[in-house]
Amino acid sequence: MRLLVVSTPVGTLGSGRGGGVEITARALVAGLLERGHQLTVLAAEGSTLPPSCAGAALWGETGMDQPSWQHRPRSAPVELPAGTLLGRLWRRALSHQADFDVILNLAYDWLPLWLTPHTATPVAHLVSMGSVAAVMDELIAEIARSHPQHLAFHTAAQAADFDLPQPPRLVGNGFDLGRYRFQAEPAELLGWAGRIAPEKGLEDAAAAAARLGLPLAVWGLQEDPAYARRVEASVPPGTLRWRGFLPTEQLQAELGHCAVLLNTPKWNEAFGNVVVEALACGVPVAAYARGGPAELVQEGHTGALARPDDVAALVAAVGRARRIERRRCRTWAEQHCSQQAFAARIEAWLEAVNGSALARR
Repeated sequence: MRLLVVSTPVGTLGSGRGGGVEITARALVAGLLERGHQLTVLAAEGSTLPPSCAGAALWGETGMDQPSWQHRPRSAPVELPAGTLLGRLWRRALSHQADFDVILNLAYDWLPLWLTPHTATPVAHLVSMGSVAAVMDELIAEIARSHPQHLAFHTAAQAADFDLPQPPRLVGNGFDLGRYRFQAEPAELLGWAGRIAPEKGLEDAAAAAARLGLPLAVWGLQEDPAYARRVEASVPPGTLRWRGFLPTEQLQAELGHCAVLLNTPKWNEAFGNVVVEALACGVPVAAYARGGPAELVQEGHTGALARPDDVAALVAAVGRARRIERRRCRTWAEQHCSQQAFAARIEAWLEAVNGSALARR
């Protein structure tokens, strides 16, 4: 197939500002190229793709970042600022739609979803978040009724957030596991990774580390520096070790030394990419039983689950996770989250989207 992948309108690919969507984009582009498809990626000007995606064309557009839905009230209206990158991405996508069999949308935004019934080339949406806005919930439910094949979700927990008239298509996520080295021997160190923002719950991980008397290495982009300062002030000096946003090679080399990764979302995570990245290095995970991570972390096998927002329960989960044989974590990641398996699931979905569009003509 000839595929146009339209990326997130938040940040450039490679910057880390797009969060998990960047990992998803890299994996599906590389995996679909391996399966013989022709890929073009449309993203913010200045974006970069890794060598594994070198076979894809990369188109850039300038414009203002789109406000993220997860940082707005549930009742907020649709917002399209002047000079928005989102509008420019989709103007270009539509002007070239005849050159492609399917357009794959990775943005969690109202505009591309609204366009679904109005394009000549079918638009497929890999929904990247759970329910965060009433207007988005309404539109996703509408598309699920009119064009059900055009929606895919990462996990059952994420899909359950929405009013879907039939069972959802679940595709998980994928990783180039060759880039993650298994580490059999951990250090006396806990880890946490993600965007440094309130919805990620770093303060709970910091509190758990302080109670255990262990340092907590923190990887990720500081999206909210004031929040980061508040978290650091809430625990004894030296508890947090800020490591910043690192490329995969550096991240996995450091992450693999952790005894346990803590995952503490305050909202319904669609998947939980950092969970799989830790498991790929052999690091078990102590996570809140909320959203996608609750499907990835299997009690006693890949980690331990705790009641959401309960720091004492999280501390107990760390103790259980530390007893897990680390090779089990790597094996689980290989069996369920390889780039190749993910690309095969995406391919089957996009073929169904293309087929349903041809049948309607």
